[in-house]
Amino acid sequence: MKRLFTIILSLFCFVASVSAQNVKASQDKKARLEREIAIIDKQIAANASKSSSKLSELELLRKKIENRKALLDEADSEIRTYDAMISKAKKQMDALQARVDTLSEHYSRLVMSAYKNRDTRLWYMYILSSDNIAQAFRRVSYFKNLSTQMNADARRLQQAKDELEKQKETMDALRSDAQKVRQERASELNRLKAEESEANAVVRQLNRDKKKYQAQLASKKKEVEALNKELARLVAQNMNKQGGKSSKADPQAVKLSSEFAKNKGKLPWPAEGPVVDYFGQRFHPVYKNLKLPPKNGIEVALDKDTQVKSVFDGVVKQIMVQPGYNICVIVQHGNYFSFYCRLKSTAVKAGDKVSTGQTIGVVDTMNGQTRLHLEIWQGSQPQNPLNWLR
Repeated sequence: MKRLFTIILSLFCFVASVSAQNVKASQDKKARLEREIAIIDKQIAANASKSSSKLSELELLRKKIENRKALLDEADSEIRTYDAMISKAKKQMDALQARVDTLSEHYSRLVMSAYKNRDTRLWYMYILSSDNIAQAFRRVSYFKNLSTQMNADARRLQQAKDELEKQKETMDALRSDAQKVRQERASELNRLKAEESEANAVVRQLNRDKKKYQAQLASKKKEVEALNKELARLVAQNMNKQGGKSSKADPQAVKLSSEFAKNKGKLPWPAEGPVVDYFGQRFHPVYKNLKLPPKNGIEVALDKDTQVKSVFDGVVKQIMVQPGYNICVIVQHGNYFSFYCRLKSTAVKAGDKVSTGQTIGVVDTMNGQTRLHLEIWQGSQPQNPLNWLR
């Protein structure tokens, strides 16, 4: 019985530990999502005060809504985990209660037996009436063990009662935590409804002033195309300087290219923030038949004056100023390149060797938007940075 109880208790402890880890992971993810929402809130406020692009405002709102929905999903996950933990805790309490009941019953029988045999003269008579010496020794041993057994069972009974009391406290704490998460979920749902309403208002405004916002898009398209053209030129220039085969010409470049490739999906982020614009060709979210300028990188919303760091070891090939993107830093990693644009200052110069995580500059705030533009290229082919970053 004792061995079985120990196994059951150990199993419950293991399950509780795993569940607690799941809750911790969920809480960490929620904290990251909330940090991103805080960044987006600042950008929306700055965007509105500068009367900036409505498309940008809509992108920010939709990213915020996406994060809000993710928060709701995490809250649902936490609630399910808490419900499972409460269910398992109840089963453990039931097992503990059964053990307390069994020990109580056994202890009561021992106490009753001791009470009936409390007169030592009866003990002596019982021993002296033995049929033989072996039986007498057994009866002496019985009376000696009776007191020891009572004390041991009393301790076990008290331990079981203490464990049951602790489990009840755990149950109360779990129920309290689950209730808090449910209340937070209700608040998140209300915020989500308000944000969806706000996004719908922006959509209506975009539809009302279509000509005005299409003119903004035309200007933006020119900036994107100019950046794409200039970066392609610079990549080709740097490849040509090394015979177009940098990975074959230089053993160090070969090694660096290989190491960079091995870290696909593991590269550190240059700065922490939500991705608000994505790689590739997309259509306008409101003007459904209108293609947006193709993006060779991603846009990461950041807090003002956030430091931007290199995603891998490499060499700074060039620092340039590009209309709409301010300062851009180009870092070569063998046959790979990373581009960091929309910086207001740099901490490196052309020719500098940089290591993974080294600060290369500070993000700029342009027209109410604090965003890092990041691109990763393999040779002359732009890559989706989200496939490379961890």
